[in-house]
Amino acid sequence: MTDWDESADFVIVGSGGGSIVAALAMADAGRVPIILEKTDKIGGSTAMSGGVFWIPNHPLQARDGVPDSDAKAREYLDAAVGDLGPATSRARKDMFLKQGPNLFHYLEGKGMPFVRCDGWSDYHDDLPGGLAEGRSLAVEPFDLKQLPSEWAAKLRRGLSALPVRGVEGRQLMLLKRTLTGKIAALKLGLRIIGAKLKGQELVGSGTAIQGRMLQMAVRQNIDIRTNAGVSGLIEENGRITGVVTEKNGVPWRIAAREGVLINAGGFSHNAAMRAEYGPQPSSVAWTNANPGDTGEMIAMAKAHGAALDFMDGAVWILTSTPPSGERYIHVLDIPKPHCILVDQKGKRYTNEAQSYMANGQALYANGDVPVWAIIESRHRARYPWSFNAGKTPQSWFDTGYMKASDTIEGLAAQINVPPENLKATIERFNGFARKGVDEDFGRGSKAYDLIFADPSHGPNPGLGAFEKPPYYAVAIYPGDVGTFGGILTDEFARVLKEDGSVLQGLYATGNSTASVMGRTYPGAGASISPAFIFGWVAARHALGQAPN
Repeated sequence: MTDWDESADFVIVGSGGGSIVAALAMADAGRVPIILEKTDKIGGSTAMSGGVFWIPNHPLQARDGVPDSDAKAREYLDAAVGDLGPATSRARKDMFLKQGPNLFHYLEGKGMPFVRCDGWSDYHDDLPGGLAEGRSLAVEPFDLKQLPSEWAAKLRRGLSALPVRGVEGRQLMLLKRTLTGKIAALKLGLRIIGAKLKGQELVGSGTAIQGRMLQMAVRQNIDIRTNAGVSGLIEENGRITGVVTEKNGVPWRIAAREGVLINAGGFSHNAAMRAEYGPQPSSVAWTNANPGDTGEMIAMAKAHGAALDFMDGAVWILTSTPPSGERYIHVLDIPKPHCILVDQKGKRYTNEAQSYMANGQALYANGDVPVWAIIESRHRARYPWSFNAGKTPQSWFDTGYMKASDTIEGLAAQINVPPENLKATIERFNGFARKGVDEDFGRGSKAYDLIFADPSHGPNPGLGAFEKPPYYAVAIYPGDVGTFGGILTDEFARVLKEDGSVLQGLYATGNSTASVMGRTYPGAGASISPAFIFGWVAARHALGQAPN
């Protein structure tokens, strides 16, 4: 029998959204949860995200007259995800679909102000059940001053925590081109000025979600400990009964009466695990994931018999590496006119306007890493590059991050691709741009393709010719915002062994698990919402309130 130093009802490893909602469910039932976060910041991957939930048939759709149903969403998931084994089982997908609206009501009741992302299409809206209107939700900006200062200081900030609202982020990318973009910029500016005058500190995106989740946790006196990594799971008679953490520099054993929940992220920052499981080439230098995503909890669960799946998957996102040492992501800019992707042979290989996940998969499938973003002068004049607006820094050219030439042949020579191939690719694409039809890859033919395009440009908002020098090139890598494989779980978030049996006492959710979405990303927020839903389900199952 283990000599325990402390006990709780539910021990939760990691502090992402799925962790806090699980803790809230426990606290609602009068139980005592503990959240153990190994870093010095609270919020996990959710806090660093774009701050979007993907919840089919959510109440705001009905309020806005957008028809949806469980049956239609199930049809879409069947078409987009398919059946790839236990992680994507009918039972798991049904649990996700049924509990999504219930989670919405639960969080809304606790003060989460959801906003429908109007027109943010499902990523595969051309598949059966896909919605061009989308199923995604954001939240209103959050005032950090509503948190006690000691907790606000511990909240992890996202890549862009500007207090944008709903779809304003993509509208801002068109500031120089559309009235909508100018209005969005004006609203954002007035919002920031108004907040300062009121003594507020507004944040948006995932930081706003986790700011509110942390606020809920503080109100319910939930015990959240930072710098409290877990070094071991304790198993007794085939059941996980607690964890080993550290207190004052010495091991500290916490008993978990109702169970342990792992929600500690994936392994994006673990070079050895990337080399063992992921596609190659791969580098931690390309990841945009939470710095706490180092994979030890996945390995720990495996050591206790947990099955793993989809370990070669990630939420891929096209990334470049500027001289500043940052990592730029290119979700919003590459789909705009006057920009294409070519491989090292100088040829297009995919629809550049498809989802970031599909773009990353296409990059690896093609076989060349890196590929090149080829950019015309009008793209640089009209649109930001990543989140960088304004004049192109000279350092980009001095360091070789961005190549420039007045001719396509000269640009090809700089990036070491066959000049005749790149010239032929550009000439063929120019024909598509003039006609408004991409005959090779169908860019601009789906609703999703146009989300980040330029509606003021025609005949196709996403296709722009290469006619006005100079021309630019940037090396593009398969970055990620988190791995998408891990511990195998059932519909109640219980960890499964290789033989399909349950590892008693152990639950998992989020990027620590093999995703219910399989190898697909069906819509914006398709990693955040399962993390929340299955964290909530895990806690309720442990409480004997198993949803169905």
